[in-house]
Amino acid sequence: MKILINRLRKKLQKFGPGIIFASTAIGVSHLVQSTRAGAEYGFALVIFILMANIFKYPFFEFGTRYAYATKESLIEGYSRIGKWVLISYLMITILSMFTVIAAVGFVCSGLISQITGYTDLRIVTILLFVVCFFILFFGRYVLLEDIIKLISSILLVSTLTAFIVCVVNGPTEVSDNFIEPVLRDKKSILFIIALMGWMPTAVDLSTWNSIWTIEKLKISKNSFKEIMFDFRFGYLITIILSLFFLTLGCFLMFGSGEEIPNSSSLFASKLISLYTSTLGDWSYLLISICAFSVMFSTTVSVIDGYSRSMSLTLKNLINVESKKYYFGWLLVSCILPIIIIFNFMNDFKKLIDLATTISFIIAPFCAILNHYLINSKFVSQKFKPSKYLNILSYSGIGFLVIFCIIYFTII
Repeated sequence: MKILINRLRKKLQKFGPGIIFASTAIGVSHLVQSTRAGAEYGFALVIFILMANIFKYPFFEFGTRYAYATKESLIEGYSRIGKWVLISYLMITILSMFTVIAAVGFVCSGLISQITGYTDLRIVTILLFVVCFFILFFGRYVLLEDIIKLISSILLVSTLTAFIVCVVNGPTEVSDNFIEPVLRDKKSILFIIALMGWMPTAVDLSTWNSIWTIEKLKISKNSFKEIMFDFRFGYLITIILSLFFLTLGCFLMFGSGEEIPNSSSLFASKLISLYTSTLGDWSYLLISICAFSVMFSTTVSVIDGYSRSMSLTLKNLINVESKKYYFGWLLVSCILPIIIIFNFMNDFKKLIDLATTISFIIAPFCAILNHYLINSKFVSQKFKPSKYLNILSYSGIGFLVIFCIIYFTII
């Protein structure tokens, strides 16, 4: 038994960046957007969720692949292409990062408010970001990895249980006054683009995969096969859970006449009720802690990812030690999102859609960079993607460009 436990522990130690990626992705895109898609459109948007996950896959894998092959992050790879690329990356990241952090922080604050019963979201939000700051200031990557492995396991088991019970019980009764949503109207198209913007997450966050992979390689000697398995396992989990959350939203809310609340705390209440209505009231505390935990881990991961990527970008632009910049960006990443949240207190869904849409608009640029870099002379032939993965990559770039054109055509 002891030998078995030791083997299991060693296997789990091989996981890291892929699980952190999954935890980051499972936050708002799954808990909020997938649930909302199911609640408002039933299963009609499944195809768009699958398309986004499939067509964006290569660009995330390229981040992990490049990091292992070169022992440097994508950001350092961008600097090899030219300073203009780094400056462009810096600009688009600044454009999106604070709304992204604010969006995930807003959801997390709503969950804390719902669980504790403390209704002053401003105080809750400030305390949340203070705690995140100190965790990252003192704990860094190792603590982040350990926390997320535990949280992800709890979320996976509880969501799988809720999904099975939900499917067994069947969908809710459709209201007599229910009107089927129209997918071709402007509102629906804009939501579809917002949904795909963070499905499974934003393409520009592929740089984080490479950074976390480098950090993992500093503390372990994972092989290329182990690193890629870790990433692919995490990515597969994000796809499966996105469909689980869509099903929960569909079976428990679609056609019932209920609407997704426009308040983070009320949404948190509705989210938790999706679980308790299937598992029973006994599960309230477990699910509340689990939902908070996954959003908290997402918030910490997002703040850490942006702080690392921005500090590395500046390091490669002006050649100064990145650790000094990390703490500066960490501080800014905890202050500015609070201000944004305060300005969207009564418009929860608008903030989420704004953040996810911005991410989708900048996705083609990052996708093209990643494709170019992984096929460049900087990567040895044995680590370059296969012909089929490159075909999928070209298709993914086309997919992202087409939907960006659609977005700018209808706004």
